[in-house]
Amino acid sequence: MSGGWVYILTNKPNGTLYVGVTADLARRMWEHREGVVEGFTKQYDVKILVYAEWHDDIRDAIHREKRIKHWSRDWKINLIVAENPYWEDLTETMI
Repeated sequence: MSGGWVYILTNKPNGTLYVGVTADLARRMWEHREGVVEGFTKQYDVKILVYAEWHDDIRDAIHREKRIKHWSRDWKINLIVAENPYWEDLTETMI
């Protein structure tokens, strides 16, 4: 079984947050940016990649995503700020 990414998107620093998981971060970011999939990220214009972590097993990535989704907003923000204090768009550096 191949690996996967857990990622967090926002629409602006300290803005709306979205936590997702994917095996193909480049493809998924393209989908978010182009708005090709209806849903939360398209509705709230959430397409700035501010956090991503790789897992060698997609099942571990899915488990981690589910855990992060249940965290409080403050914990999610702390996770982002620990790795990306200026909330820079990581799309170009991660894919």
